[in-house]
Amino acid sequence: MAAGQLLRTLGREVVCVDAGRPDVPPELDARIGTDGLAELEGARAVVKSPGVPREAPVVAAALARGIPVIGELELAWRCLPNPFYAVTGTNGKTTTVELLGAMLRAAGGPVAVAGNVGRPLSALVGELPGSAPVVCEASSFQLEDTDAFAPEAAALLNVEPDHLDRHHTFEAYRAAKLRVFAHQLPGDIAVLPAGFDDTDVGGAAARVRFGVGGVLDDRAGHLWWDDTPLIAHRDLRIRGAHNRANAAAASAIALSRGVPAEAVREALQTFPGVEHRLEEAGSVDGVLYINDSKATNVASTLVALRAMADEGDESRGVHLILGGQGKAQDFTPLREPASACAGIYLIGEDAPVIEAAVGGTVVGDLEHAVAAAASVARPGDVVLLSPACASFDQFPDYEVRGRRFKELVDERRTSA
Repeated sequence: MAAGQLLRTLGREVVCVDAGRPDVPPELDARIGTDGLAELEGARAVVKSPGVPREAPVVAAALARGIPVIGELELAWRCLPNPFYAVTGTNGKTTTVELLGAMLRAAGGPVAVAGNVGRPLSALVGELPGSAPVVCEASSFQLEDTDAFAPEAAALLNVEPDHLDRHHTFEAYRAAKLRVFAHQLPGDIAVLPAGFDDTDVGGAAARVRFGVGGVLDDRAGHLWWDDTPLIAHRDLRIRGAHNRANAAAASAIALSRGVPAEAVREALQTFPGVEHRLEEAGSVDGVLYINDSKATNVASTLVALRAMADEGDESRGVHLILGGQGKAQDFTPLREPASACAGIYLIGEDAPVIEAAVGGTVVGDLEHAVAAAASVARPGDVVLLSPACASFDQFPDYEVRGRRFKELVDERRTSA
């Protein structure tokens, strides 16, 4: 809808099509409950939602006829003169873009954080000073619909198997992620993990490495920039090795683009983290509840379990809530780390699949999972919602799932 509104303001004739029945503003010409094939006649271009696969009949037909198909990310980028800083990866994107936005704000200039992280990029057109950088989270779904997208700075945080139900193979998923670099120019920056094989990374941007051995190094209890100490691990507000990697990536982008080290350091010391990412939801009867609803894949849940182990108290029992839509993932990597948990409670449509691969008890839904975990958890234990799955079988999105978890915690606290 944001793309449609933007195109209308540019004087284009816009027809919006949806096979479902969403609420659409009356000013948009919307054809609801149709596959869009009839509306394709006479179309000069198709701008598709990232949630629509390229195999959808109207998209496949457009491609077969040579009609350009792009996504909202590409459209907004073409219409905004601002410098773009794009962050992609399987895990850590939202934390990294929000932290990078905090660094740019600490430097004193205007900045917009938008895209897959929240406000549509199209909504920024005409509202943002042309010099203000746009920090955007870019998903594989968005990047596969780019055609010329060339951000001044782009970062790949990591790549683990995810969204295989959509991309079908890990190779296709990885290729979609790498499109963030494909059209970058000399003078642009490509930020990559230290040790990442960049032989198939396209574009002409200068490479900047982060992590152990990178230009933005992580060693001896500090993050370093070009062999100069930037910040001690203990002074980072966000915790865990995974968040140190996010902090290193954000710092590498900011410092490469000329943000003063003092502003970067200030943001690293004050940034509190992001909702639904290992967020403490409170304690009830001595049991700590942690909302990690954004863990929508196996790799992210493995990070959460490592973070629990990093707390260093082996007597603390972890009661893990897993499940939802599994996206055709292999859950067996969770078997060994999950076996150390005090309990595993399985929810959602792929609960039987996870039970076969990992073990645990099928309880059905989040309400029953929280109740089951709370009934056996002892003071000092943790109840961790880190589902390793998408939420769409039982919730509109991971945010609604995480907020429902927090509501259940509040209900228990009120009744305690």
